Amino acid sequence: MKHTLSLTSDTSWRDYYELCKPRVVALMILTSVVGMLLAQESGIPWHALLWGNLGIALMASSAAAINHIVDQKIDAVMARTRKRPIVQGRVDNFHALFFAFALAIIGMIILVMWVNPLTAWLTLASLIGYAVIYTLFLKRATPQNIVLGGLAGAAPPLLGWTAVTNSVDGHALLLVLIIFAWTPPHFWALAVHRKAEYASAEIPMLPVTHGERYTKLHILLYTMILFAVTLLPFITGMCDWIYFVSAVVLGLRFLDWAVAMWRNSRPHAAINTFKYSITYLMLLFVALLVDHYVPVTF
Repeated sequence: MKHTLSLTSDTSWRDYYELCKPRVVALMILTSVVGMLLAQESGIPWHALLWGNLGIALMASSAAAINHIVDQKIDAVMARTRKRPIVQGRVDNFHALFFAFALAIIGMIILVMWVNPLTAWLTLASLIGYAVIYTLFLKRATPQNIVLGGLAGAAPPLLGWTAVTNSVDGHALLLVLIIFAWTPPHFWALAVHRKAEYASAEIPMLPVTHGERYTKLHILLYTMILFAVTLLPFITGMCDWIYFVSAVVLGLRFLDWAVAMWRNSRPHAAINTFKYSITYLMLLFVALLVDHYVPVTF
């Protein structure tokens, strides 16, 4: 059958837009922008802000599209994903793969030509880590898939930092560590809520292989680790009091939800913990930014 790149009557640009997982990419770009702005005391070059984030967004969207292709059988049995474009047949595998490769190539060209090769190669490594190592192998191989594969999703603030400085800095790695520690309690809360669906899809998520009680304990433990990790930017002198107070308040609320999950003390605690974790990360990185530009000392 001959393939063409024209849209059919059942396909719209919104289907390709959905392949990019725009909400996830938007959160990634927020952390990338924060990494850029924290990398320098003064303003950052406009070309790094524009081309850097565009290239990173395109390659992150490519990884998301590949995830749609690889996970289509899983998506078909899960309520939150069964209406995705590939599952519904609105976009076929050929067009989705072509779209993914086009995004990756354009993103790579932008980063190499108008940002720097270091950022380009690190972004490509992140794409491979998520789309290939995590999605193809780790997700189906071990209940620690989220922990082992979390590094790829934690890279954007480092990518933003290198886009501006063309170097890897310890403070940038601290931002990566925050997202790396945030990822397990974030995804495991969703996995508890969707346990039956992951079991039907035969994905060895932690609540499927080890039970909900075990998973909730680890959500609580990782949230404690996350709380400690988020204090490191203040301890190392990277940030000041606005960030410190924000990290403590936001972290205590996250711990409150984790304890509620552990104790089964609130209805729908798992999905509410998952939703709060997204708000938490957004506000934490906004606090990093505000602290950087509005220094407050006592």
